[in-house]
Amino acid sequence: MRLDKLLANMGYGSRKEVRQLLKKGVVRVNTETVKDAALHIDTDKDEVTILGEKVVYKEFIYLMMNKPQGVLSATEDLRDRTVIDLLDAEFRHFEPFPVGRLDKDTEGFLLLTNDGKLAHNLLSPKKGVPKTYFAHIEGIVTEEDVERFAEGVILDDGYETKPGRLVILKSAPVSEIELTITEGKFHQVKRMFEAVGKKVVYLKRLSMGPLSLDKGLDLGANRELTAEEIALLEELA
Repeated sequence: MRLDKLLANMGYGSRKEVRQLLKKGVVRVNTETVKDAALHIDTDKDEVTILGEKVVYKEFIYLMMNKPQGVLSATEDLRDRTVIDLLDAEFRHFEPFPVGRLDKDTEGFLLLTNDGKLAHNLLSPKKGVPKTYFAHIEGIVTEEDVERFAEGVILDDGYETKPGRLVILKSAPVSEIELTITEGKFHQVKRMFEAVGKKVVYLKRLSMGPLSLDKGLDLGANRELTAEEIALLEELA
């Protein structure tokens, strides 16, 4: 990879700004000062430093976010804040995007990446990647609902969902449940409960595939996935 492209990709400025850095003689490759923007770098072998600081090259970035309510699962919007707006500049320059979506009023686990192939595989209906949600439900959730969800329910547009695993945590006028589904139709969790005469009043995604929401992440916070977590996603995809 060309040196100027590598540095630009890693957030050190535009190609033009990177060339200015090179002219100042602050960039070294394998301990030698380099000013040639077109120099080709082997990202696996060559060591690049700027003012003595090592440049760690990454092609892809993988982030876990605890999405808050009121924020869109989108890359840009003219009116509302998006999950990208919550990221630090060091992550934004990789141009990540949300893998799937959470409704504006839904909280919880959201994966962001710029790895299009992995994202496509995780979202493929053929993969049936499980997603687990916690919810408050207006209405008493019963074992009959558990059975209906296990069979698949018919949504308002006539679509019959795949079986879902409903666990009742609290059966009351406002019930608490966990629901695991393997597809992601528009407003699916809300529409599944509407199909059995109940209403979701709070919704939070707890997990996607092998990854669960980091309990140490505050609402709106994010962190990079560990190497082990990335390996689990790649194995699933």
